[in-house]
Amino acid sequence: MIFIAGIMTLSVVGLIALGVYLELSPDKRVASPKRARGWLLGNFGVFALAFLGLMVMGAQEVMAETTAVAARGEISMGLGVAILGIGLPTGLAAIGAALALGPVGSAALAVVAEKPEMFGRTLIYLGLAEGIAIYGLVMSILLLGKI
Repeated sequence: MIFIAGIMTLSVVGLIALGVYLELSPDKRVASPKRARGWLLGNFGVFALAFLGLMVMGAQEVMAETTAVAARGEISMGLGVAILGIGLPTGLAAIGAALALGPVGSAALAVVAEKPEMFGRTLIYLGLAEGIAIYGLVMSILLLGKI
């Protein structure tokens, strides 16, 4: 399991190194877009497979734990991965809410600039878009109660 976590760490470090290399490369022709896209897709594929393996192995380890380990207050690798998995809905929902709030917020500002009396209605639309993040937070709280 630590081997898979190491692979994920190397994948993230490789992605960061690729970004730094492409940003600081004095000759932009060295890294063609096709080649960079291949590196990026390969790196993402390795990360996704390692993440999937880590989640599967972590779930098995959490379910195989005895209550004696939990009573002592130790956090195993599987429990740590489960806690990371619980935080995932909140993070993804926050990203989704950010993607929704961008266009909705700019459209709301444009409407309010032309018709100030529409301010209340635009707040409702912004609240609906922000609700996506709240749903993710609620899911994480419900999943946290299962551990």
